[in-house]
Amino acid sequence: MNLAQLHYTSAPPGPDGSGFRFTAVSPGVPASLLREAEQLIGYEPPRDAPPRPSADELGSFPQALSLNVLSDGSRLLARSVYTGADYSGRWGNFHAHAIHLPQPADADRPAGGQLPITAWGSPQWAADSPPAGAPVPPLASVPAPGPLDLGALAAFVAARGRWLAGFFADVRRLAEEPAAPQLVLVERDSEAVAWWIMLACSVLPHRRGQWLTFTTYTRRPQLARQQIIGVVPEDGLGLAGQEQRYRVYDAARAAAPAPAPDPWAQTAARIWQAQRQELFAHVRRLPSGPPGASSGGPYEAGPLAALALAAGVGLDSSGRAAAADWAAGHRDALDDVQLHALARALARPAGDRGPEEAAASGRLLSALAGWAPPAVSEPLVELAVAGAVRSGGAAPPAGLLGEPARLRLAAELEPELRAALTDPAREPADRVALLRVSAQLGVDTEALLPDVAGQLARALIRDPESAYGEAVGAALAELPRLRELVLDRLDGLAAGDPAAGARLFAVTPLRPTGAGALPHLRMCAQAPGAAAGDRMKVLTRLVECSGVSLEEDPLVLRTAMRLVWGAEPPTAGEAWLALSALGERAHREAGTWESLARAAVSAPAGDGDAEALAVELLRHGSAGLPAPLRASLLLLELARNLRIREIGPGWVRQAMALGTAGPSPTAREHAYAAVAAHLLAEDRPESELRALIESNDAELLAAYRREARQPRVADRLRLDPRYAAECFATWSSQPQAGPVWQEARTDLLDGVLRPVVRSLPAPQLAALEEALARLGGRWAEDFRGWQRPGAFGRLRDRFGGSGRRGAKGGTGNPPLRGAGGPIAPGDAGGSGDDGRRP
Repeated sequence: MNLAQLHYTSAPPGPDGSGFRFTAVSPGVPASLLREAEQLIGYEPPRDAPPRPSADELGSFPQALSLNVLSDGSRLLARSVYTGADYSGRWGNFHAHAIHLPQPADADRPAGGQLPITAWGSPQWAADSPPAGAPVPPLASVPAPGPLDLGALAAFVAARGRWLAGFFADVRRLAEEPAAPQLVLVERDSEAVAWWIMLACSVLPHRRGQWLTFTTYTRRPQLARQQIIGVVPEDGLGLAGQEQRYRVYDAARAAAPAPAPDPWAQTAARIWQAQRQELFAHVRRLPSGPPGASSGGPYEAGPLAALALAAGVGLDSSGRAAAADWAAGHRDALDDVQLHALARALARPAGDRGPEEAAASGRLLSALAGWAPPAVSEPLVELAVAGAVRSGGAAPPAGLLGEPARLRLAAELEPELRAALTDPAREPADRVALLRVSAQLGVDTEALLPDVAGQLARALIRDPESAYGEAVGAALAELPRLRELVLDRLDGLAAGDPAAGARLFAVTPLRPTGAGALPHLRMCAQAPGAAAGDRMKVLTRLVECSGVSLEEDPLVLRTAMRLVWGAEPPTAGEAWLALSALGERAHREAGTWESLARAAVSAPAGDGDAEALAVELLRHGSAGLPAPLRASLLLLELARNLRIREIGPGWVRQAMALGTAGPSPTAREHAYAAVAAHLLAEDRPESELRALIESNDAELLAAYRREARQPRVADRLRLDPRYAAECFATWSSQPQAGPVWQEARTDLLDGVLRPVVRSLPAPQLAALEEALARLGGRWAEDFRGWQRPGAFGRLRDRFGGSGRRGAKGGTGNPPLRGAGGPIAPGDAGGSGDDGRRP
């Protein structure tokens, strides 16, 4: 290596009148380098420096050792010192000795040799005056390190220990972020600044320490461009408030800055405080990053923390977690002695142990299981066992404890273990893990199993995704008695909530295997794959896969039906098949009798299966059904009897009475439609028509109006004069019966009958009048008046809602039609209304 030297100092004024110039330079140094270097190696004495210091005072002046990156990427290492007053007495006289390092600073390429900061105090630096003779020869290497007082350095580290973690975190930012704030080190002695910089370079990878720019002293920090800047206290004032540009470390004036949560920086600080700085060299030989990767970056805390713990350096919880995680993935990188020391350090009592550390220790223990000797992993096993008992967590793998350790731990932890197992506040997974610990330690917990099994079964039914984890799965596999009890409890819970049982098997690998019957669980396990297709066939398959008969466990049928249909009832046809196939007794004992009834009453109006099902259910007795449900079935039975014409008198009033008993809307709609259809039939009884008219029942009359608008009624009105005549007489009668009937009969006459009559040809119209004449009374005359424009409107005004009987009513009319008197056109005043509804 050929490192050019440059000497710069004051001298008698030269041709340009300047007293400062390069006085000795190695051959071949270009003028451009000299011009750039001249801007970097100047020296301005402190503000309080005496104008003409003595020789003793000169030794107390700060020294400026600096490293700068030049415009071409090369570096300049320089030492500038004060030598006394200049010729004018106004400016300090100084001498600068610089070394040019031509190799560019590059973090991605190896850089050998000493770190530049180690040149502090090197005897190879020139004296405080230029050498005799010029030019000076180049150097072969960076000046050799100067003497280092290790005791003084240790005292310095101890005095500034609170600042170290934050300082190392900021140094890391300098190496990673081009725009990171500059670090300002406020020290009276520039040697202390050099120690700060040595600490920074020691924790960085060697090649990054080669290009960390610095100066141990500057009078004007605002103009300095180095990454680390040393200043005396009076020059550091006013910088602390500029956090975006500076991070100021002034141990004499300010508290330590709050460090970033950086486990690497925290670990590095602990290592220096423990005076184990040789670990920084050792860690560079260890792999970092995830297993199988060559490197995870130079600032991964894991390898450094693992070496520190193995060397006896105490770390906080985040550092211990990083060490355990790294060692779990790189167990081959440490020898048995280091692994044992690491395990013992992790197992040592610590008040700040957090969940991340506990989890990382568990991962390390799993990595060591079956690989490291028991003596290596045993401390971690004891830690995991004690942690699982006292604060919850996963149990360690079985078989890692020697017999002496097992007996000692069993005696020590048995009281706490039993107390934790009987604590209902502990989570089910924790209590299950404790059962595994009990089995490993040989502690008898048979009497406690039922309570733990019940709690776990309830958790699995309630939230299977959260409750069924790795620990629960392992415990159910390792502890047959626990599995038997849990499945038994689950079978009972699934009988009460089959949907939750089916979800349990859909989202977890648990299966109802074993010697127990478990009929409800077996059906729940089959339900996710059997839901599609013919639901009656699915029901049959589920009952068969339960493994028991309905006589042995009648509730199997209820579970199967709830798995197939959920909260909704089956269709009426499906319920009819289920009743026919399995019988009335099976459904009553299973508690599904009401479900069948709800299937009937929830069917759409007009569903014939619903009528047949209702009749069958009533035939077997409906005393145990709720009153509204029984009324619904009776309405469906009434509809069926009307349809097959097996009905006695009073069925209109019967329908209305049942309609007020709270039946389902569909059952009432079904029955009212049947009643209306029968009231519009050819052989409708007059007594039932009178009951309809006098009922003033809005829903029943609405059903009657809907039925009258069916195409079959219009066809019959058009083709059957006698039927049309009877409808006219009925719909013209009883104007005093109530407002609901008034509205209904007006709608029927105007909206149903009038369009038909207007479309009749003359022969059919004459036939209709003849049929009205045969009814007796004045119906034919009333009909002719009703046809005239405005006539019906006048009649409606006179009779609508008045309750008045016609004075000219004929006695030859049928009783129903004559009850309100005939409607005579001459009885009403002219209103100009043509009879159409608005």
